[in-house]
Amino acid sequence: MNIKVPTVILDGTVLALLDEQDLYGYAITKQVQQYLNVSESTMYPVLRRLQKDQMLTTYDEPFEGRNRRYYQITKTGKESLQNIKETWRDFSSAVDTLLLSTENGGGTDA
Repeated sequence: MNIKVPTVILDGTVLALLDEQDLYGYAITKQVQQYLNVSESTMYPVLRRLQKDQMLTTYDEPFEGRNRRYYQITKTGKESLQNIKETWRDFSSAVDTLLLSTENGGGTDA
């Protein structure tokens, strides 16, 4: 099944990766692609938007004769990540309850 990944999930995934370590764009894309079906052309606008929203900053490091742009999470980004995690816990718990209760013959009578 091919489900369109909501923006908040992409944001949370990127922020969670960068909360662990600074990464450059291609590395972020490859790590996200291990879990979600997203293209490289999807990821760069996400990174630019998070930077514009002051959740990320960038810096350049030399790599093989050119500069590689690294992304780093900011204090604002860390706060946003915390909010996303809390919201995700509530949301996923509610969906799990609904899906698993209907799977086991529970559910609600409408």
